[in-house]
Amino acid sequence: MAAKVPSVALNNGRLMPVFGLGTWKSKPGEVTKAVKDAIDVGYRHIDGALAYQNENEVGDAINAKISEGVVKRDDLFVVSKLWNTFHRPDLVSVGLKKTLADLRLDYLDLYLIHWPQGYKEEGELFPKDAEGKFLYSDVDYVDTWKALEECVKQGLVKSIGISNFNSQQIERILSSATIKPAVLQVECHPYLNQKKLLELCKSKGITVTAYSPLGSPDRPWAKPDDPKLLDDPKLVELSKKLNKSPAQIILRWQVQRGVIVIPKTVNKTRLIENIDIFDFELSQQDMDYINSMDCGGRACVLEWVKDHKHYPFNIEF
Repeated sequence: MAAKVPSVALNNGRLMPVFGLGTWKSKPGEVTKAVKDAIDVGYRHIDGALAYQNENEVGDAINAKISEGVVKRDDLFVVSKLWNTFHRPDLVSVGLKKTLADLRLDYLDLYLIHWPQGYKEEGELFPKDAEGKFLYSDVDYVDTWKALEECVKQGLVKSIGISNFNSQQIERILSSATIKPAVLQVECHPYLNQKKLLELCKSKGITVTAYSPLGSPDRPWAKPDDPKLLDDPKLVELSKKLNKSPAQIILRWQVQRGVIVIPKTVNKTRLIENIDIFDFELSQQDMDYINSMDCGGRACVLEWVKDHKHYPFNIEF
């Protein structure tokens, strides 16, 4: 039985499912099957990005399920992100059209600026000098945003938003935008609950999506002694009390806070487990208990580009 996932209305009236499948770090060869399995068990929101370098495989899965009649294109909410080497206004539609070609779709439901900082254009996705230092672009993300607005007018994308932007950067976009960002996607989990950023976004009518909602234990730069969120004694204790897995409890906590979640897995059993969070509710006491776990524990820091003028994590939120 496919799960029925509720949706939320974005600030432009479009509906976005509160639960989706993340595809960061899903390897080519695994991701097609994962997306097919996800659609079969009820996922209708697929989150990807050009930088993940697997959009061809994601497209294979989406098109297979449309061909089989399992879903129609209108049933799906497909998200991608503009990579840092496409920030220059004349390259924004180039990046978007590459994603559309890889996915074999006519439009995206949501397109985000992946990071506020731009990299050197028209070369490698991760451009570096001989010493291995990243090469930057000096494009202002406000100009990138204006080009994104044009993509909406051209019908290439229904909604636009931002990812990994801090509070000051959000305010800058809002001060000049003719189309308000519909969504902010950021790292968000019990160790980094983003309370202040959530309050800001709520006051501005911006919906928040949590990436790495389970703490991203498989991130490439994780150290063996890094704390593992899913093994946290507080969560394990709650898990026994509620007879739900630690992952289900975290995902339910996010949804109850009004945050959209996109956990990544290529394991069908976990795909089914992760989405099975709509048959129980956490009490306020449980919610407060999980909120108390915040320790500012950011996993995705990108320290190697912290000297970029638009690096987002050098202010409080």
